[in-house]
Amino acid sequence: MTGSSSKSDGRVRRVTGWAVLLGGLVGALLSLVSADWHRRMLFDEWQRLAPREIASDKAAVVLIDSLSLDAVGPWPWPRYYMARLTEAIAAQQPKAIGFDIVFAEPDALDPANFASLYPEMGAATATQVRALPTMDAVFAEVIGSAPVMLVRLGVDRDGSDPAQLLVDPPVAGSPPPGTLKTKQVLTSIPQLDDVALAHAMFNGPPDEDGNVRKVPLSVVVGGKPMPGLAVELARMAKGAAQLEWRGNTLNLGDTRLPADESGSLPLRLGFFPEIASHSAAHVLAGEMPTDAFKDKVVLIGLGAEGTADIVATPLQNEVFGVLVQAQAVDAILSGGWLSRPGWVIWAEVAASLVLLILVLAAGGLRAYWQLAVALVLALALPLASFIAFDRANLLFDPVRPIMVGVFASFAMWISLYLMARAERTRLAAALVDQRVAAAEQEGELKAARRIQLGMVPDAASLTALDPRAEIGAVLRPAKSVGGDFYDAIMLGPDRLLVVVGDVTGKGVPAALYMALSKALSKSVLSRSVGGGEGGDLGEAVAALNRELMAEADDEMGVTMLVGVLDCATGEIAFVNAGHENPLVVRAAGTVESLPLRGGPPFCVVDFPYPEERARLAPGDTLVLITDGATEAQDASQALLGLEGVIHALQSEGAMPATERAGDLADRIRAFEGDTEPSDDLTIVTIRYRGD
Repeated sequence: MTGSSSKSDGRVRRVTGWAVLLGGLVGALLSLVSADWHRRMLFDEWQRLAPREIASDKAAVVLIDSLSLDAVGPWPWPRYYMARLTEAIAAQQPKAIGFDIVFAEPDALDPANFASLYPEMGAATATQVRALPTMDAVFAEVIGSAPVMLVRLGVDRDGSDPAQLLVDPPVAGSPPPGTLKTKQVLTSIPQLDDVALAHAMFNGPPDEDGNVRKVPLSVVVGGKPMPGLAVELARMAKGAAQLEWRGNTLNLGDTRLPADESGSLPLRLGFFPEIASHSAAHVLAGEMPTDAFKDKVVLIGLGAEGTADIVATPLQNEVFGVLVQAQAVDAILSGGWLSRPGWVIWAEVAASLVLLILVLAAGGLRAYWQLAVALVLALALPLASFIAFDRANLLFDPVRPIMVGVFASFAMWISLYLMARAERTRLAAALVDQRVAAAEQEGELKAARRIQLGMVPDAASLTALDPRAEIGAVLRPAKSVGGDFYDAIMLGPDRLLVVVGDVTGKGVPAALYMALSKALSKSVLSRSVGGGEGGDLGEAVAALNRELMAEADDEMGVTMLVGVLDCATGEIAFVNAGHENPLVVRAAGTVESLPLRGGPPFCVVDFPYPEERARLAPGDTLVLITDGATEAQDASQALLGLEGVIHALQSEGAMPATERAGDLADRIRAFEGDTEPSDDLTIVTIRYRGD
């Protein structure tokens, strides 16, 4: 017994261990497949819960908004006003002025164009007008005298050859392989582009769901890396000589900017302060505080209806693109970016392994308390992720270890359930072997048979129980010692208790134990369940199991099916302890098996047996059998099986319960033919008549 138990435990540990490892692997693979999606969802939620606080001392925005269009006129404006706007901002000595606008066409109000619009103008006047300086020249002069950065746009066609452009300063090193690449570049007109102090790319495609969460640190145009808008403005503000890629990190002076695989900087977003956002109309009118732009990075962009660059972020469905760029500048200068360094990924792997080990130990050692530890750890991981995000701007993904732990736990429970069912089948087979072995001494067989047949109620007793339930029963011992028994008693005016059992063991002790089992079942169940609505049937059966275990030795075991029929309603409660499931012959003639979860046979282990319910309609017949029916064999050792029993019941047609029990027994014995029965055969039939 000890050796067998040890082998069984070892097998359970091995099977459970492999199942847990396989489940953890499935969870890890699924987490890899869904990584982009679930990280966006999770980290967007952290963004909404803890948006970054953005100060107004590093970046400012000048919006060409509706108020500005009302004051100056429709967009695009004459370059005269752009020059005046730039002069007004430059007068306050900002660190950098960045345009989020490409001036790809010459000024529409160039003097030559203006003169050609009015043919009535005299020749002398037209000559004077054409001699006036162009507003592009005026604007270029202002740009050349101020720390102005103009943007460029990477395109695949209809642009300029990037080899002909000055990159000031160059971006050293090799950007990450996933960096955005274009073949050509769209610039402002040369008159303006050539005099600007710096240039940057303002390409910044959103993520797949349309939200902007990051800004590119560089764009590769025609094989040449060029800086992104925000990082170039930050470089100008810091006075750094150049930008340099080292692996996935962009060095900006003493600042190290960690990039993702696309060469972009993930942002911790917030709400750009209104105090740092100004209307171009107020700037042109001289209505600005004298220090509104001093020592700041100033971005100029469109913010009027019909002209604005509007994007979506996890925090705002609609926001001006220039405000996002301003946030990016502030983040680079203040350290407000998000990062996912290599050690964070290893921390996720370590958390996954810890959860996997806890589940593995819980399943292999049956130390299920370790699942509680795993659950606490799994619940703590999202909190740790949020704290890392809020306090350190780190992107720690708790979903991967949680998925590993969840799938490993599922695999553990599934494997334990399947092995428990296999163990139940093994125990049932072992009990059959014990019954066969107990039938070696003829004298003991006869004694056991007399005890058995003398203790079960006869037909007259069954008929007198309740007219609403017609009961028939057959007990036909095999050549071996009989261990089957049945009983039926009334528990009050409406409730009928029926018990069918099968005792395993050897010789006379098995027969005596059958008598004890029947007596204890009648005593315990009638005491615990009888009277009024009665107690819980599952608890009563568990108590009966404990009573039997106290009286049994190692060789004894009992399978039992206990049912309580409410003769007034037809509802029936079952508890199955390792026994054959009940069958129901419906009034229409169909036969079905009632699948019960049940539990192990009695005398094996203390077990919380579940109570399970079904309902009989008037005319339905409940059929309770022992395994002598399903395990009946013919001369070729073919088993009748459950399907054979169901077929026999269907072949009977409509008949009283008292006749059905005997007829089914005859059909089973006819199937066996001349072979000796391998086990006792017990059949109890209850035809529910109703009120």
